[in-house]
Amino acid sequence: MSENRLVTIAKNKPDKKLYQTRARSILPILVRQAMASQKIFYSDLAQELNLHRRVLNYPLGCIGDTLLELGELWQEEIPPIQGIVVNKQTGLPGNNVNFLRQIINPRQKEAIVNTVLGDVFSYPKWLDVLEELGLTPAESLNPQLEQPTDRGDSPAESIAHKRLKDYVAQYPKSVGLKKSLAPGDTEYVLRSGDRVDVFFQSTQCHIVVEVKSRISDESDLRRGFFQCVKYRAVLRACRNLEGETYEVDALLAMEGSLPDELIPVRNTLGVKVIENIQVKDNY
Repeated sequence: MSENRLVTIAKNKPDKKLYQTRARSILPILVRQAMASQKIFYSDLAQELNLHRRVLNYPLGCIGDTLLELGELWQEEIPPIQGIVVNKQTGLPGNNVNFLRQIINPRQKEAIVNTVLGDVFSYPKWLDVLEELGLTPAESLNPQLEQPTDRGDSPAESIAHKRLKDYVAQYPKSVGLKKSLAPGDTEYVLRSGDRVDVFFQSTQCHIVVEVKSRISDESDLRRGFFQCVKYRAVLRACRNLEGETYEVDALLAMEGSLPDELIPVRNTLGVKVIENIQVKDNY
């Protein structure tokens, strides 16, 4: 293969270019996302790598060129995994994806991207690709979690949690939702029997917000991610039973900042996190 591609940097040569070094760090993350069937925003990938999102294009293009060459070597098509990195506003990949460069029509782009994403998510040999390129998979994100203690009755709700929950219910804009959704329902019971912190609904959307106050520790935040995954699945199931098409989602809203250790968890599970919410006095 060409000596200026990603395979070259897998050999740990000291003269490798910066964008190739970054490609080496990015590809295992993209493989992790692909195996979890999750897209990733440019900004979220950049945050995980501690880079600016604008420096990602060359490394992603490098990955795409490498997969084309590796596909020729293997005599099979390897899906363009760089296409799972998408713009937060459009939901589409950037110009580093070759198959989109000549397409102008947005609907056509969206249809092609959805097809390609299916190919990327279903491709069974991503770990083989990493091995061929001398790269190791991203670190496991499933450490042994603390088992919850059976306390019988649920513990009392903290004042900080209740305050944040009530504030979000009154001000959906604080979590990036439309003002017209206010007020949200607090302690809403889903059809699964789960009692959620805040529930917003309209003819266009059903959205759960799981809130974590400033006193929540890392273990509580981890549980929050899995609660969001569960609530999102329940909302989708309810929508399917109703035969409707409204948007469903489950968001994690927190007063503090997300610890660096949890950024890969957020990205892999595809949970939207709203950080640093400030509850106004006398709201």
